[in-house]
Amino acid sequence: MPRVSRAQTDSNRAAIEEAASTLIRARGIQGVSVADLMAEVGLTHGGFYGHFASKDALAAVACERAFAQARERWEGRVADQPPAAARAALVNAYLSPHSRDSVATGCPLTALASDVAREAPDKPIHTAYLAGTQALLDILQAQQATGDADTDHRQALVDLSTLVGALLLSRATQGSAMSDELLTAARAHLLPTPTL
Repeated sequence: MPRVSRAQTDSNRAAIEEAASTLIRARGIQGVSVADLMAEVGLTHGGFYGHFASKDALAAVACERAFAQARERWEGRVADQPPAAARAALVNAYLSPHSRDSVATGCPLTALASDVAREAPDKPIHTAYLAGTQALLDILQAQQATGDADTDHRQALVDLSTLVGALLLSRATQGSAMSDELLTAARAHLLPTPTL
């Protein structure tokens, strides 16, 4: 059997990481088997261990990849905007029907929260999830702009909790009127209409 080139090996690994990033957001960490994943990218089950030491190692890498994609989207939304407009752009995009309906390609904060919470504390996905959460929190905190770092940090924590909680509940109630109401109410809470 011919050896696979380094370029092909790298391409296969990237395909595995991307597929894992999508599948674990869509099905959960325990909802994706190594066989399912490898079939998704058209590779054999046995080839997995040439790329990753374990499914746990891959889950952490897939989580990192999902957060990198989310961070890129968030940075794009805030680029070249004043803080208030940037914060509004983040809130409106996050609390949208499109975001609710895009589980497999959406934000890992919401998609993976319950799964990560169920994993043993020593699993590498905890480190990846925490680092990704901190990166997104930093972006959100930079949009607070009160001038007081502690106040901005606390407000960013509240905003992030509201965003994730509303999106999670909206997904869980999808198909009902409540699903849209949750998104609308959270947006109104985070972005109140100024009074004259």
